Amino acid sequence: MKHTILLIEDNEQNLYLATFLLEQNGFDVIPARTGPEGIELAGRIVPDLVILDIQLPQMDGYAVARALRQNPTLKDVPIVAVTSHAMVGDRERTLEAGCNGYIEKPIDPDTFRSQIEEHLKTRPTSGGTEP
Repeated sequence: MKHTILLIEDNEQNLYLATFLLEQNGFDVIPARTGPEGIELAGRIVPDLVILDIQLPQMDGYAVARALRQNPTLKDVPIVAVTSHAMVGDRERTLEAGCNGYIEKPIDPDTFRSQIEEHLKTRPTSGGTEP
C-alpha cells in the first residue's frame, strides 16, 4: 500500500512541484492550501506524513504544527516543515512547534524523496483515504 502524504502549501508552484515529485515516487498526495483546511484533513484521513509550509495564510505553520500535535490520533504522524525560513533559529523553532524535520526551500528534486522517506522509515503505512 502507498504512503499517504498531506501537503499543506498555499503557493501553487510549490504545491505543483512537491505533488509531482511525490506522486512520481509512488506517494499518494492530498493537498491543503490553508492551515485550518490541513488540520481538518489530517484529523479525517490520518496521513502517514504531513509536509507543512510555514508561511501560510490565516494561520502560520507553527500554529498548525501545534494544533496537529494536540490531536491524539496524530501524535505519531511525522510533520516535516518545508520552508524558505532559513535564518538562525528557524529550524529550532519548527522543531519546538512539533515538527520532526525541516527542509529548506527551494526543494532539491534530487534529494527531496530521500528526505521525505527518512521520516517514513519508522512509520507503518496507514493507507489513509482520500477525502
